[in-house]
Amino acid sequence: MSEQPVNKPKALIVDDDPIIAESLAQFLATDGISAAIAGDGYEAMEHLDQGQDQHYGLVITDMNMPRCDGIELLKKIRKHYPDLSVIVITGYAKIQTAVESIKLGAVDYLTKPIIDSELRISIDKAMQHHALLAENKSLRAQLAERYGMGSIIGTDYRMQRVYDLIEAVAPSKTTVLIDGDSGTGKSLVARAVHQRSERHSGPFVTFSCGSIPETLLESELFGHVKGAFTGAESDKLGKIMAANGGTLFIDEINSATPALQLKLLRVLQERQFEPLGSTKTQEVDVRFVLATNKPLKAMVDAGTFREDLYYRINVVNIELPPLRERSGDISLLAEHFLGKYCKEMNKTITSLTAEANRALQKHNWPGNVRELENAIERAVVLSRRPVIDIDDLPQTIREMADEAIAATRRKDSDDDANAVIPALDHGWTPMPLQQALEEPERQILLAALKANDWNRQETAKQLNINRTTLYKKIKHYHLVEG
Repeated sequence: MSEQPVNKPKALIVDDDPIIAESLAQFLATDGISAAIAGDGYEAMEHLDQGQDQHYGLVITDMNMPRCDGIELLKKIRKHYPDLSVIVITGYAKIQTAVESIKLGAVDYLTKPIIDSELRISIDKAMQHHALLAENKSLRAQLAERYGMGSIIGTDYRMQRVYDLIEAVAPSKTTVLIDGDSGTGKSLVARAVHQRSERHSGPFVTFSCGSIPETLLESELFGHVKGAFTGAESDKLGKIMAANGGTLFIDEINSATPALQLKLLRVLQERQFEPLGSTKTQEVDVRFVLATNKPLKAMVDAGTFREDLYYRINVVNIELPPLRERSGDISLLAEHFLGKYCKEMNKTITSLTAEANRALQKHNWPGNVRELENAIERAVVLSRRPVIDIDDLPQTIREMADEAIAATRRKDSDDDANAVIPALDHGWTPMPLQQALEEPERQILLAALKANDWNRQETAKQLNINRTTLYKKIKHYHLVEG
């Protein structure tokens, strides 16, 4: 048997008819895919369980078999090997069986006698599905290895700047100010700073100025002694002392009262404070990370935020871009949250459909990453299929996708079309053909990327090129989203 190409996964054929199984194996061999054969579902699971080093990517299974039929095998594969692509073959064409197979995650459903052209299309479809899942899994692993930032996900150049700032500032004691709209992940950045500091074994305490009544702000932050005010029946440890030896994350500092701003300034300068009602000064060793969802400089100019406090906390500023400005990260984040909630809910959902991904790309995400996470969590809860489809997404996202598609159809694209091919008449300078064709190719790529809101997967599909090829060309032509 010829050696299997390195980049093609092995197939497992499951059929109790050895003649059909051998015929399928020979058919796969013509495409450079080697195959193992199992007589029923139980034997198939033994192959998969014992063949971790075989790199199985495709299972072609008969429906009617002794001991363990195709439906039972599908259920077992979805539970234990969700990344495998499965094609179901049967001699009895029943709509109900086909629907059940697809619901359980089969990539395709074929009836006997098998037509070679249909089988080849199904195999290509299954291999592409497996390659996409493997690529997503590999990318997530690379992100974890490269950045190690937990739930902070993103390949956008502005997010890479965020990663670099976290790594640079974390080892110091410097105060950090995180700027960003609500839902962009400021608390995750604060925790990442803490985890990469020498204080990582100490406490990480959070305090939100915007979620606590104004009358309780100072008591919650600085603590109080018994009798400090009506209702203070015992001493209370404040957030600052609770964070001693670690990091205190103060969110929505823009909501701090003038009195709280003044007291906080002293703590930042002297690392000393007095609990409410006490005359005893306490010293504290705390690293401060603060966040705002409003521009503090504008508040300083308006006289609603202390200028001295602003310059005290704005030592190192980390700006988090809104999700609408880094649309290239939407699919990656969606896949991350899909994996997270499938694990929490013990559900097997492998991916999002192209329509669902397109709808996510068209949404403007006023709630940023938090809104996207909630949308995916909702979809995982409601979906009864092995994939997330557009119907599983919130109505606001579906409606915005419909409006965007309609607007795109109405838009006049003559300018883009005319800009693709440069004039080759007056002043033409002879040059190698490959060099002459680069600018038209660059313009075509740029126009296609813009038309798809920089969705690389959709762009590669429309241009009928491999996604890896598209990434290489984006890098070659220095194409930047914006």
